[in-house]
Amino acid sequence: MDAFMAARMQMGVSLGFHIIFACIGMVMPWFMLVAEWKWQKTNNPVYLDLAKAWSKGVAIFFAVGAVSGTMLSFELGMLWPTFMEHAGPIFGMPFSLEGTAFFVEAIALGLFLYGWNRLNKKVHLFTGMVVGISGVISGIFVVAANAWMNAPSGFDWIDGQAFNIDPVKAMFNKAWFSQAHHMTIAAFSATGFAVAGVHAILYLRNKLEIHAKAITIALAFASVAAILQPLSGDLAAKNVAKLQPAKLAAFESHFETQEKAPLIIGGIPDVENRDVKFAIKLPGFLSFLAHGDFNAEVKGLEEFPEEEWPPVPITHYSFQIMVGIGMFLMLIAFIFLAGTFKWKHWLEKSWWLKMLIIATPLGFIAVEAGWIVTEVGRQPWIIYGIMKTKDSLTPMPGIQYTFYTISAVYLLLSFVVIWLLSRQIQMLHAKYRSNG
Repeated sequence: MDAFMAARMQMGVSLGFHIIFACIGMVMPWFMLVAEWKWQKTNNPVYLDLAKAWSKGVAIFFAVGAVSGTMLSFELGMLWPTFMEHAGPIFGMPFSLEGTAFFVEAIALGLFLYGWNRLNKKVHLFTGMVVGISGVISGIFVVAANAWMNAPSGFDWIDGQAFNIDPVKAMFNKAWFSQAHHMTIAAFSATGFAVAGVHAILYLRNKLEIHAKAITIALAFASVAAILQPLSGDLAAKNVAKLQPAKLAAFESHFETQEKAPLIIGGIPDVENRDVKFAIKLPGFLSFLAHGDFNAEVKGLEEFPEEEWPPVPITHYSFQIMVGIGMFLMLIAFIFLAGTFKWKHWLEKSWWLKMLIIATPLGFIAVEAGWIVTEVGRQPWIIYGIMKTKDSLTPMPGIQYTFYTISAVYLLLSFVVIWLLSRQIQMLHAKYRSNG
């Protein structure tokens, strides 16, 4: 493995782990907030137990997310110094604001965790709301920085240097809104189905009321997000078609520029022959999805130098996985809503709980696939159209060893998180067994 591949793999592994911690850290506070609100409204102690249990999970993911996020910030400077030299003054603003949001979240979480029976109930509930809001805002700021890499703005690039820097324009670039809302909705969908799935496993083992209520709260968020996700994805895809047509062509394996461009479902890209084998093609649908017109022309990869093509197969497969999972999760969302409002007996059936268990990892697999589409689909550029990734690589030797070390650290963090969460679940079950 050469240094360039090792550096890219290290960033990929770091982002792949951190994005899961970050999504859960963004969304779980809203679950604990609703559980506490339900307790205050109904005086049902089960909701109080659920809120406290989830708050401990939030604390765990907050701590681990802080560690993994800090590692990522160091890696940007260590692995890609040329990028940070030029990009830092331009897109540093959202990172600074993210730090502020993180600081507010930390204070509010501390008050929430240690404020039980010490703060007024409404004040305590408010601190939970601050945790949730600041967590989402923190994520949006990070995504805004990434969006700038896909749609660079707020500067003039002259002879390899940035002039007339406008940090506000850079932060609110043309891609930030579509990426931010798509990622935020994805976080709620993935985390909601994961939490519901875990509690479905526990409910099948122990028919405890706390797990039933946890499933309902988690699925309420996840279902709304899953139904909104295709609409959000459509807006994001149209934005990509305007700003990064090569990326759109790559994830659709669209090689030739044409009108009435077909939407490709499945298939195996054959880059050498510029074709997709065994695919289902829907004529005109790619034109409609990209430009809102079935007859519109969609640029193919042939419009770009081949050395500037993203890796087509991995981008295509990742996009197909993301969309396929999204459709399945939307189906589960409709079943949940139908069961909630009309056929409530469905939600007690074992097949339904088993379906939730199957869905447990799928949301995060879709999130990972989506980030592969976003990051790999931008290659070979680290700043789209401005700076290539290979030109930003550090000259420092031994990147392979830091890749192995960082990977081991993230694996260790994951095992620690699983152990801590398992311990919390065991303590919760022990409490209910002791109470009969």
